[in-house]
Amino acid sequence: MNSLEQAEAPRFQLLAPAVLNSLCLDLKAFERRLTEYIHCLQPATGRWRMLLIVVSVCTATGAWNWLIDPETQKVSFFTSLWNHPFFTISCITLIGLFFAGIHKRVVAPSIIAARCRTILAEYNMSCDDTGKLILKPRPHVQ
Repeated sequence: MNSLEQAEAPRFQLLAPAVLNSLCLDLKAFERRLTEYIHCLQPATGRWRMLLIVVSVCTATGAWNWLIDPETQKVSFFTSLWNHPFFTISCITLIGLFFAGIHKRVVAPSIIAARCRTILAEYNMSCDDTGKLILKPRPHVQ
């Protein structure tokens, strides 16, 4: 160690705890904000999932009734849809929900967590599905 390094060593030791404390506070703030954001998405995601389940069950029930109706085979396609309005409306609703992006809204927290994992991987970190940070050990360079 040369004289310059010896002179700088005490000053670096004094700054290191402050810098580390600042970094820890930043990581804690980021983790808190990420968990808060994912937690706030959960109620809306749950409602979208319930809506998707209800409309899917209605469509499946209407499709079953439409398929087992003996009149379906005897009349034209549009007449059979006209005779089964429950199936027609629920099917149109399901298609409309998919065009509106319900398939993205039911998995929104997972998408956010996956994107954060991609970015955090560059810093040897990751996060779980709730947004909690996972610090990974540094890779050893030899």
